Amino acid sequence: MTSQPDALDRLSSSAVPGAPTPFPDEQERAARMEAAGIPEEYQQWTGPHGVTPLGVKMGLRYVEMHPDKMVATLPVAGNEQNMGLFHGGAHMVLAETLGSIAAILHARVNLGVDNAVVGTELGATHHRSVTEGMVTATCTPINLGRQLTSHEIVMTDDAGRRLSTARMTNMILPNRS
Repeated sequence: MTSQPDALDRLSSSAVPGAPTPFPDEQERAARMEAAGIPEEYQQWTGPHGVTPLGVKMGLRYVEMHPDKMVATLPVAGNEQNMGLFHGGAHMVLAETLGSIAAILHARVNLGVDNAVVGTELGATHHRSVTEGMVTATCTPINLGRQLTSHEIVMTDDAGRRLSTARMTNMILPNRS
């Protein structure tokens, strides 16, 4: 039985070991963003991939996306460590992705600047484990400045129990002229 390859299959099969992931064409980029739940008004700021290749592989989906609050989900299935628990690194990928995009939205929407944004710190505390269902991350600002942003990212299970708490700091770089 032959099936149509999905975005994940195309992403995985197009990668050459050790080489950067090729950028999708505009149609594929738009399809990935729509599938991931990225609102149309923010799609021009998500970079050439639209959705990070790692986010695609892990099953990241955005539920809410605004400069003052972001919510996204990640399935436990496929993102476990060897004992069957949701991987601590998956918590960090989820936290860093939301914290980074939240900082970009702050720069673009709140400050009106097109400056590059880079992460400078990411830390987390894991409170409990989960072995099934979805992990939901909610990212809210702690401080939004002109040069630095700090966000808290809280990850919960399907019952609303806190799994981990992360904090991310991003720097809004000055434009190079």
